[in-house]
Formats: sequence, structure tokens, C-alpha cells
Amino acid sequence: MSKYSLVTDLVKRYPVLEKVSEDIIAAYKILKVSFESHGKLLICGNGGSASDGDHIVGELLKSFSIKRPIPTAFRIKLKESYGESGDDLGSKLEGALPAISLNAHAAFISAFSNDVNPEYVFAQQVYGYGNAQDVLLGISTSGNSKNVIAAMKVAKAKGLKIVGLVGRDGGEFLKYCDILINVGGHSTPQIQELHLPIYHVLCQLLEIHFFQQKK
Repeated sequence: MSKYSLVTDLVKRYPVLEKVSEDIIAAYKILKVSFESHGKLLICGNGGSASDGDHIVGELLKSFSIKRPIPTAFRIKLKESYGESGDDLGSKLEGALPAISLNAHAAFISAFSNDVNPEYVFAQQVYGYGNAQDVLLGISTSGNSKNVIAAMKVAKAKGLKIVGLVGRDGGEFLKYCDILINVGGHSTPQIQELHLPIYHVLCQLLEIHFFQQKK
């Protein structure tokens, strides 16, 4: 069975997403290449989209739909270094894909917003964190979020790949994204309801690729 059957099943559950099925696969491929190159995922959005970013990080940094034991060599190293406590630690750690929600740093965001410009809080973090092998995921129901667009400008200048998850007509994100997953629609709640199953499938595809044991 093809791993892309997850996308097929997604479309069966949400037929309206058939139009973005190829974009979902394209976004997955960009993320896969990034993680294979020791890159990371940076995510930003506002309101409910900010919560989506935190949700995605939660699925990538720990086991999601399958178990992710850490490599045996690293577990042995912990045991040899720290004995029983190291063995326990190694048994509890899980395989992870590096992802950072740019909404999650309250002290930085409040300081930069107060001292510099709140519109550039994500852009500053992309400048600080971003490397050419990384990916920026911008989430917006309209595709016109000014602070996310500023982050995309910095990402593009630094050579990051950019994925957008949007609704409506795609907005300004059209100018900056390498891959744009546009679910359409006009209602913010309904757009966000469609974003969630999309990023769940992306996380599952990545988890299968990096952590499912080959038989």
C-alpha cells in the first residue's frame, strides 16, 4: 500500500480537499528533504492558526500515530554514561523531528513588540533561527497576515523553502510560497476545520517515512 493512501483516505473523508491533494504531497516532499538535510520546520500564524502551529509541533516532537523508539546506539550511550537512570531516560525518549512554533516565545514577542515593531516578531525569529535547509510554514485563513508575510520575506531572502496553508483566494501568500495549500472557502472556522486534517496527514506521512521500521 502506498504511503500516499493517507492522502487518498483524507480526500474520501473530505472530498473538498481533492483539489489540494497534489499540493499536500508536494509539501510533504519539501518537508522530507528538509528533515533529511538536518533542517527544521518554523511555523507561524495568528489566533487559531497560532494554535495550529503549536499542535503541529506537538505531533512532530514526539510519537503521533506510531511508536518512535530512539536509536539503540544512543540508548546504550545513555545507559553506559548514567546507569539505571540513563537506561530509564533512554526508554522514555521518543524520536523527534525538529519544529519550532514562532508564537511560543512570550518574553521575546512582548519585548520585540514593545521595543521594535510587533509586525516583525516572526520575521526576527526567522532571521535568528532560519537556515537554507529549513522550511517556513505560514498558516492564515486569508493569506494576508502581515506578520507572517514579513517572515516569508526574510525566509525567501535566507533561502528557506516556504509552505502556506490558507483559504479564500490565497491572498498575498501567492507571491511568496513555494507550495500553497489553499482549501478555499470564506468562513474562518470552516477553513480552520480543513487545515487540521491536512497537517495531521503531513505529520503522519513524515512519521511513517522517518520512524516506521522497514520489514
